This record gives sequence, C-alpha cells and structure tokens, in this order.
Amino acid sequence: MNWKRAVYVWLLIAVAESVHGTLRRLFLVPRIGELLSHQIGMAVGSAIIFTIAWLCIRWFGPGSYRQQLQVGALWVVLTLIFEFTLGYFFGYSLERILSDYNIAKGGLMVFGVLLMLISPALAAKAQKSRVN
Repeated sequence: MNWKRAVYVWLLIAVAESVHGTLRRLFLVPRIGELLSHQIGMAVGSAIIFTIAWLCIRWFGPGSYRQQLQVGALWVVLTLIFEFTLGYFFGYSLERILSDYNIAKGGLMVFGVLLMLISPALAAKAQKSRVN
C-alpha cells in the first residue's frame, strides 16, 4: 500500500471535482437552478470519483479491504478539510457550507462522502472481477 500515491489520487479527484464544479456552476446553474444542478452534480461527481478510483486502484495498491476503507476515510477527511477551507476562503457561512449536507433541504453531499469512503473498496472489487 502506497499512501503517498493514495494522496496523489485524492489530489486528482479534487482537481477533477473542482473542474466539474466550475463547469456545473457556469453552464448548469443558470439553466436549471442551484438545487437541481447540485443534485445532478452529485451523480456526475460520484461517477468521477469512482472512475478515478477504478483507474488508479492498482497504482496505489490497497491490498486488504481494511486498507481500502482507510484510503476512503483519508479521502473523506481531506475532502472535508478542502471543502470547509474553500468555503471559508470564499466567505460562506458555516450554515451555507453545511446546507450541502442537509438531506432534508436537498443537499446530497452526505451520499457523495459515503461513496468516497467506499469507492476504493468498490473499485478494487470491480478491478478484481474484471480480471477474473
């Protein structure tokens, strides 16, 4: 298991998600609004996360299910730090940042974070079944 590579993969995910978020804000939000574009973005973002994990899983090599979940947990922690720091930098209130995690108000980030947690394990399983 190569932790440094796992962090590099997270950086790739963060860049891909940042580009995705920028494109969503530029092209989708003006057409369908903030909430619906966030919800569509969650599905697309989840696909991006899984695809990157699937493409890179062998490169950073978490061998056991436990290591796969540890990588997912690392990615979640790094993502939350990134999200909250970026929100603070842009002057968003804590309430605004947390609204993305409020399922009752249409926020789906909880599901994205859960997918991120399990995506290394799902990717490893998908890669293994592809080989067999």
